[in-house]
Amino acid sequence: MLAQIQALYQYREAVRHLMARDLKVRYSNSVLGIAWSLFAPLLMALVYYVVFTWLVPQGVDKYPVFLLAGLLPWTFFTGSVVGATSIITANGHLINRVYFPREVLPVASLLANAVNFGIALVLLFGFILLFRVPLGASLLWLPVIFVIQAAFTLGLGLFLAAINVYLRDVQQIVDVGLLAWFFLTPIIYPLERISSGALRTLLQVINPMAGQVAAYRAVLYAGQAPNLAILGVSALEALLVLAVGATVFQRLSPSFAEEV
Repeated sequence: MLAQIQALYQYREAVRHLMARDLKVRYSNSVLGIAWSLFAPLLMALVYYVVFTWLVPQGVDKYPVFLLAGLLPWTFFTGSVVGATSIITANGHLINRVYFPREVLPVASLLANAVNFGIALVLLFGFILLFRVPLGASLLWLPVIFVIQAAFTLGLGLFLAAINVYLRDVQQIVDVGLLAWFFLTPIIYPLERISSGALRTLLQVINPMAGQVAAYRAVLYAGQAPNLAILGVSALEALLVLAVGATVFQRLSPSFAEEV
């Protein structure tokens, strides 16, 4: 994996160029352009707010902040995973014409989604100010949580991108799987809704996104430091997934040109 990191550093300009291209293509012919990074989560949060405040009340104080603190990291995760899954097959013309480390493509896709995530956080902090949510030194944990999530997301994206080259059904499986994963992650409902403390802990361990969302929510909604034990487990899981994803990608990538 060290060799892959070195190769990515050497081709950092290619990463930057592909990331910029991803953002440009995503918002081409759009009136609002990159401002959709703000409006899309706002509209989505509005729908969930109406449903889970008026139709199926959750009884959560300052629910818009609570919701966005979980929804924005989830959107970053799903956008990165879905984008990475098809990134190799969608760029077959580049792979067949130009040599570059194939890892550049999933990394550029993740960074483009990270830019959107950063812009969307502006919306969240606006709601934090509006609802007067107290934030303290615990906010310093935010970059740590993001790095853990980015490592986990990249590892999963590398794995799925490599497998999708050989099994094109992976893209459809990912779409369905992410929908089920969404409801198994405490995004629209509080983790405390699960009455058993042991079961809550187990959910955060076996579902890495549950632990990561809980960490984001602790910092951005409760103004507290995340549960360090759970965060440590999430970090180990992220490193494991990244190592597996990078290894699988590296072993399969020499044959990508023949398959795409």
